[in-house]
Amino acid sequence: MSLPEWYTNGSKHIWLPYTQMQTAPAPLAVVSTRGTDIHLADGRVLTDGIASWWSCCHGYNHPHILESVERQLHTMPHIMFGGLVHEPALTLATRLSSITPEGLNRVFFSDSGSVAVEVALKIALQYWRNRAKPHKDRFICFNDGYHGDTLGAMSVSDPEHSLHKAFRSAVIKQYVVDIPADEYAFAEFDSLLAAEQGNIAGIIIEPLVQGAGGMRFHSVDVLAEIHRIAKKYDMLFIADEIATGFYRTGSMFACSEAGITPDIMCLGKALTGGTITLGATLVQDEIFNAFLSDNPDFAFMHGPTFMANPLACAAANASLDLFEREPVAQQVEAIERHLSETLEACSDMPHVTDVRVKGAIGAVQMDPEHFDKYALREKFIECGVWVRPFKDIVYLMPSLSITPEHLKQLTDSVAAVLKG
Repeated sequence: MSLPEWYTNGSKHIWLPYTQMQTAPAPLAVVSTRGTDIHLADGRVLTDGIASWWSCCHGYNHPHILESVERQLHTMPHIMFGGLVHEPALTLATRLSSITPEGLNRVFFSDSGSVAVEVALKIALQYWRNRAKPHKDRFICFNDGYHGDTLGAMSVSDPEHSLHKAFRSAVIKQYVVDIPADEYAFAEFDSLLAAEQGNIAGIIIEPLVQGAGGMRFHSVDVLAEIHRIAKKYDMLFIADEIATGFYRTGSMFACSEAGITPDIMCLGKALTGGTITLGATLVQDEIFNAFLSDNPDFAFMHGPTFMANPLACAAANASLDLFEREPVAQQVEAIERHLSETLEACSDMPHVTDVRVKGAIGAVQMDPEHFDKYALREKFIECGVWVRPFKDIVYLMPSLSITPEHLKQLTDSVAAVLKG
């Protein structure tokens, strides 16, 4: 089947993300989506195993979300959020405050996850400046961490991450450490924070699962202890729940599993059910109150043009409706059980070094010397699935509403491809 003209013409002009355009295989042309299916221009249909970078938590084209966005489209597709507000945003802020860990009562909307992180970092820095401690201007972050591709977000990500190496000299230097995993490591971590507490504005972490850094997991006890030490030394604790939020790890939010409330929380990806881009940064009242003053310089000076876009807020409200109506927790439990039972068989396969499952996330780690992401991707396409390996990881993060049949197709494909 010949490819459509829009593809052959447009491919000469487009620049793809994370792609060496000279050597990478040609991208696939997509004409429609439905549920967990990706329909290609050549007639093939792929089962999506990664929910469009982990965002389409309810699957594609969910009718309730589409209807909500369409109603909003005919009412008010956009209005600036400077001096004006609207019902979809105020309703969404109220609902987010009610479902996130208790105390996150103020919501600042932005237009992507990366910007939500930028907002969190700027809030933390200005919080301390407003409190007459401007020297607290650096962050603790973690090896294998990833928080986005904008400059501030890159500065608190792993500096050796392949996505960011080219910009190492341009970003602010932060304190980058391993996530402590035992008593000795926590003692060192405590000592570092004690020594540098006068310089540190906050700690930022992806709670329980470091996503783009390699699907690396840590326990609720580790997360809770990092939070405790941050509070011990008067540092803000920033939870980047852009990938982990909305039941991806098994609970609505990963922080809730550890019984902690961050000072600042970042949301994105699944916030709108993968329908349209939207970010949110939530803070506790004590953080917000530090910006209240008769002095205009104390105000938070940030405002994306499409902040709180009504279409995106409508999609997010509809997605929250689905979390309230549908048995998502049970769906995630079923996904986790199936991933655990089926992917474990990969442990004995050649070149596999580890298998990990947490909530609706399954990761098979491989020997990097025997890892060709493009060759693996092509084999998965031949199996009729869209799975996008990276670094040394083959992973699955499907829509939470995926059917058992489609989930089995995904895990069968992983086993078949890795077995060779």
